[in-house]
Amino acid sequence: MITTGGSALRSLARALPGPDADPVLMFVEGAAGEGKSHLLQELADLQGPADRRGPADLRGVPDLARLWWRCGTEGGPPGEDEHRREPTLWLVDDVHRTDEDELRRLRRVLEGLERGSAAVVTYRPEELPVPGLPLGSPPMTYPNRPAVLRSRLAPWDEERVRRAAAEALGERGGCTAEAVTRIHGRTGGVPRVVVDLLAMVRGQCPAFTGTAAEVDAAGVPPRLAELVLSRTHALSPELRPVVWAAAVLDGPVGREELIAVSGLGAATGNSALLRALESAALAEPAEGRYGFAVPLAASAVRATVPGPVRQDLHRRTANVLSRRHPVDWAAVAEHHRAAGDGPRWLRAVEKAAEAAEASGRHQQAITLLERTLATPDIPPQARARLAPLLARNAVTGLRSDQTVDVLAQIVQDAALPPAVRGELRLDLGLMLCNQMGRFPEGWRVLEIAAAELRDVRSALAARAMAALVLPYHPGVSLDVHQGWLIKAVAAADDSGDEAMRTAVLANHVGLAMSWADPEAWDLVAKLPVKSTDPACARQAARGLCNAADSAVWLGFYGRVDDLLTQGRELSARTGAPYTEHSALGTLLLQAWWTGQWLGLAERCEEFITATADMPLIASDAYLVRGLLAVAQGDWGEAKSWLFQRGTFGTENLPVPLGAAAAGALIRLALARQEVSVAAEQARSAWKVVAEKGVWPWAAELAPWAVEALVRAGDSGTAHTMVRNFAQGLGRGDAPAARAALVWSRAVLTETDAPARERRSGLLEAAKLYGEAAAAYAELPRPYSQALTMEGAARCVLAADTEGAPVPAPEAEGEAADTAVSPAPVSDDPATLTALTDLESCAQLFTDLGAVWDAARARALLRTRQPARKGRPPGRPSHADQLSPREEEVAQLAVSGLTNREIAATLHLSPRTVEQHIAGAMRKTGALSRRDLGRGRP
Repeated sequence: MITTGGSALRSLARALPGPDADPVLMFVEGAAGEGKSHLLQELADLQGPADRRGPADLRGVPDLARLWWRCGTEGGPPGEDEHRREPTLWLVDDVHRTDEDELRRLRRVLEGLERGSAAVVTYRPEELPVPGLPLGSPPMTYPNRPAVLRSRLAPWDEERVRRAAAEALGERGGCTAEAVTRIHGRTGGVPRVVVDLLAMVRGQCPAFTGTAAEVDAAGVPPRLAELVLSRTHALSPELRPVVWAAAVLDGPVGREELIAVSGLGAATGNSALLRALESAALAEPAEGRYGFAVPLAASAVRATVPGPVRQDLHRRTANVLSRRHPVDWAAVAEHHRAAGDGPRWLRAVEKAAEAAEASGRHQQAITLLERTLATPDIPPQARARLAPLLARNAVTGLRSDQTVDVLAQIVQDAALPPAVRGELRLDLGLMLCNQMGRFPEGWRVLEIAAAELRDVRSALAARAMAALVLPYHPGVSLDVHQGWLIKAVAAADDSGDEAMRTAVLANHVGLAMSWADPEAWDLVAKLPVKSTDPACARQAARGLCNAADSAVWLGFYGRVDDLLTQGRELSARTGAPYTEHSALGTLLLQAWWTGQWLGLAERCEEFITATADMPLIASDAYLVRGLLAVAQGDWGEAKSWLFQRGTFGTENLPVPLGAAAAGALIRLALARQEVSVAAEQARSAWKVVAEKGVWPWAAELAPWAVEALVRAGDSGTAHTMVRNFAQGLGRGDAPAARAALVWSRAVLTETDAPARERRSGLLEAAKLYGEAAAAYAELPRPYSQALTMEGAARCVLAADTEGAPVPAPEAEGEAADTAVSPAPVSDDPATLTALTDLESCAQLFTDLGAVWDAARARALLRTRQPARKGRPPGRPSHADQLSPREEEVAQLAVSGLTNREIAATLHLSPRTVEQHIAGAMRKTGALSRRDLGRGRP
């Protein structure tokens, strides 16, 4: 049986004989370090039937005398102990160490075991003088017919290694899945080696973060190194190369490959392998495959091989690996490098990168090429071949700052052929724009690349021009992008390259969709999504994801899922992780606008963590997380999220993201009565959108910018904004922007009506708000729908009271539970409908989780609702329970709003808010505002 850890102890304990039962002899085999001595000690420590401290299935073991016999030392029992007649548990450790005399004594004891006695004999199977016979030859005779059992200890699995790592390093000390897998793989799960390696990691890496590289850097535990080197040295010098070959190959291999690398020849190699196996210098981890029992041992042996011999071994290893199918060219390259063969090393690196690129393993290719190109004195011809490979993979893969630095240096090399330099500059420009978000710099690099490639590589020139077609970057107008589109189409047609034509088409889709070109959907249908050419399919995937992203901003939410499903599947199949990650950001935007808020904050934060080194890709998640914080009243956090937590300059954000973030920041400033700040933000953000000329992207900015400017007294600019917005949209099919335009007109009408036309202006504004709400309901966009429903109700109620006395604000000393006296409610059907709508939108806010908005809508509702019938006069008594108002105030306080911000939201005075918070803290026992969210302790 194979047992490990506690299971071995249980098996042995259960096998012990009872009083007067036949004796039991148990052999326990295990390689060095697998815990045989530790197991015997645990067995020795088990108590008899009276003990109740151990595990239930180990209580009540027979009460036997324990007697240790440590073989090969002076610790064996004296002669009189060998003739004991009472029941005894013999604990015999390391029987493989016995000499002939000691083995004869031990055999006599075991052959004469008394009834009720037992013996547990441990040994290393790889060090037995006679393989398979722990007590030597001839076989034992057992006159008392004991039960003879055999148990083999097994290495630790990954879970057991994880527990050991947690104990040694602490749960926060790098006990990551990557570290555990690496430790388990390098140690083979041998307990002693695991413990020793963890001790080295703890001692050498005080700031251990849990990477495989840190585990490798810890080195080889001395105990393991001494064991494997002593076994290797025990071989005669002419046979040692077979062990050295295993160390260089660094993994179990077949006999022919091992002997070929050793250079010994078939006959001598076979003899050397047999002797290495007999001496346990090598093992057979899998049938017909030979190497070290503990993989980490290879490093210790490799370090002792003389340099010239080691280089020859690496050269032969590279030749052997080159004959495998498929060839691991990265491993071949590493062995050529170690052999000192530069030309073969670079050729193998190139083949490895090409193979990785072809199979979509772009990050693997990037890592290999970055490391290679960073090596000094790479010949110019090799650099000219490898650098474009790096650039191609980096553009398709994820961000790498090192790649950008490497390419920026290489393009300065005057010895590079112009075509190669232009190709590198193209990929550098794409990385600067897409992965790094350095738009102005990337734009200039792409313009230069397009010029360099125009006469030498028309297909790549088309790719550079196509990159200049996409309009997301700030600072360049729509007509410039359209001009580059004409050039890109012509260059792609001249090249005759179908992949380049698809690349241009993909960017044409992005451009047309962004400004709601009526032909945009026809262009999407032309993408060759069924192409068998991986390059075409990869560009088609990018086109689909571009279309999905634009569809989200335009408001075509019903089409987004299909586009993203197909685009992500194509991206995964063709190996385009950058496109895949971009699609995940689009899904977050879709969830925000369509009201799928449950768990959305967590999804955003997880995405931000996963893309920590790609802040541009994470921008969608930062925006959505910030918008959620605004709606939930978590204003302290909202600005931090909207400003990308300082990871990325918001001035470089893609224009639609920047406009949406600006709209949220303007709204925050207005809520805090910072009107001049809001107006300045509105002018600045509007300028970016107007210069770009992609007017659907103004949708998330326009209503708030208009309100800020009117409230700041600049109604002229607000009117111009609305007029330009309408003209810019033209006849484009942009449902979200159309609804936002109506909303903006409603805001303008509500806030800018002359005093003498105030009532009619409010009613007209209510009508416009209602039209916007209906449009948002159609999309659907429930949060925008609720905001515009609230606006319509607000205007109707204000029109109803136009000319009537306005309720006075609360006095500073007014009791904490006193609300503003409701204004008289007319019997006008429109007013009653407005109250019903206001209740509906307050409930919609609540269902979404928009805490701040729900509180504001309910506060407005209370200013017009009459007291409930049948309620006695005076304030209701809530004893030690929170009143509805206290609960509302507490909720906003927990979210981070100040007293003044809460007062503005709920139409209360700051003094009354203060009293509500004090009352809520007293009733719940909270020690701070934040504790109010936890209730009574």
